[in-house]
Amino acid sequence: MGTNARKIASGADFYILPEGCIANMLRLTSPPDASRLSLVSSIFRSAAESDDVWERFLPADYQTVIARSDGFSPAAFASKKKLYFHHCNTPLLIDGGMKSFSLDKWSGKKCYMIAARSLTIIWGEHPSYWEWISLPESRFEEVAQLREVCWLEICGNINTGMLSPDTTYGAYLVCKYANARGLGGIADAFVGIIGGESCTQTVYLEPLLQAAVPGEGDGPYPKQRGDGWFEIELGEYVHEGGGEEELEMSLREVKTLNWKHGLIIQGIEIRPKRG
Repeated sequence: MGTNARKIASGADFYILPEGCIANMLRLTSPPDASRLSLVSSIFRSAAESDDVWERFLPADYQTVIARSDGFSPAAFASKKKLYFHHCNTPLLIDGGMKSFSLDKWSGKKCYMIAARSLTIIWGEHPSYWEWISLPESRFEEVAQLREVCWLEICGNINTGMLSPDTTYGAYLVCKYANARGLGGIADAFVGIIGGESCTQTVYLEPLLQAAVPGEGDGPYPKQRGDGWFEIELGEYVHEGGGEEELEMSLREVKTLNWKHGLIIQGIEIRPKRG
């Protein structure tokens, strides 16, 4: 339980406070703390369900973000708490279906995925090298399936003004494999502001077999996600807030130049890192 939550729960005098005062204090905690404190008593439970509390956990520019979707209506939800957890569990397509928006359930900070169609994929428009297909398990209408290339390069950008301030973000290439061949080597990954310094690391293109369980395995191998896809961590970016710059995230394997097959790209996800 967070520091603010421990202070709130430590004194019996809080039980005699009006519900509005308790709600004001809960707004200073976090979504997990508000949920836990709802178990303290009936008045805490009522305060923890209030729209005032959960409005505070939604991003300040939330209305601007959802205005970029096609027909989504917050009014369809009975409470701000239900709306909050909907965005934690169900990505919302924005920008004509070229990005998805969601919330990190632990912090309420913004997460995005950039669709493969919005990425720069070298040779991506040449059907001899890449094929655009639909998969029911993808959140986007199309994904990119690698048919055959020796020069593999994938790049995506996002404006930092879209991100939550005071947050360390991780960038991940979200992918699958279908009869993959030639992906046993390593690649270079880059994350950084265009024209500035970047975080650079070496990553593997194929998952380590013993790391195929979500959350297991160390090192720069692809890891399996809870949704059945894999992700390759490209790097991280610390967003302090203020200003609008272009953050570039890329993966490149152009050294061995062997033929590569069977990589399926859903997009690049950028989300808050924990810990």
